[in-house]
Amino acid sequence: MKKIIVLTVIVLGIIVACKSGNGSKSNVLTITLEPKSGSTVSGIATFSEKNGVVSFEAKLSGLKPGVHGIHIHEKADCSATDAASAGGHWNPLHVKHGKWTDTEHHKGDIGNFTADENGIATITLKTDEWCIGCGDANKDILGKGLIVHDKADDFVTQPTGNAGARVACSAIIR
Repeated sequence: MKKIIVLTVIVLGIIVACKSGNGSKSNVLTITLEPKSGSTVSGIATFSEKNGVVSFEAKLSGLKPGVHGIHIHEKADCSATDAASAGGHWNPLHVKHGKWTDTEHHKGDIGNFTADENGIATITLKTDEWCIGCGDANKDILGKGLIVHDKADDFVTQPTGNAGARVACSAIIR
């Protein structure tokens, strides 16, 4: 009987160790943004989670030089030519649209970034307001859409920020 218990403990320990090793890999998600609304915008976005903090980085090209808005939208659906299928901004707490640093802002209100004269841009953000696959409807980014807009977010117009056409889209899925 003692041999069975010891063997069971060893097997369970191996299973836990294997799951822990795989768990760290599952906390990194890279997605590909595709052009929408007749644009040539494309890019890669990476979300990684460590110790309850999600790091986000997007590298984009094909943009018009200048300022553009970027948001997480409600749905992981980029099927429409204008990406309208992704729905509105992800706003699980039903608050006003605003800057990431404002007390009130949508969970999807990432903000603005600037493309250089060659139409290339990088944006980064770290937050504990998101998670990757945790199942918390107020934090989980899986099943949402990442949208890049043609114009800057004005942070005033409700509920969209008046950021213009959706020029790139990707589903945030594994």
